[in-house]
Order: sequence, then structure tokens, then C-alpha cells
Amino acid sequence: MEETNSECIICGETGKSGITIISGFICEACEAEMVRTDVLDEKYPFFIHRLKGIWFKKNA
Repeated sequence: MEETNSECIICGETGKSGITIISGFICEACEAEMVRTDVLDEKYPFFIHRLKGIWFKKNA
């Protein structure tokens, strides 16, 4: 876990602790929710869409 003051790519809130994947920060709360979300859950595509932003931002 990394200590930072970055904006979460999932919820948009500024957080101090979470993970950074490439250049995208994910707060602890969103990370925990993503891990618990089943692929059949209606929120799953939302998480996938937000995570794709990491890849597109890196290649822009």
C-alpha cells in the first residue's frame, strides 16, 4: 500500500492510502469493493471501464 494524496480513478475522492497501478491511484475503499465484486454484479462493468482509463492515459 502506498501513502499518497492522489485522486482515485474509481470514485474521484482524494485519498491517502491505496494502490497505484501504472499512473492510476485506487483508494483502499474502492480496492476492497472491487475485490468483493462478482463478475455478474451490475457494478463490475463500471470498474472495468474505470480501469481502462489507466491504459488509455498511459498510451495517450
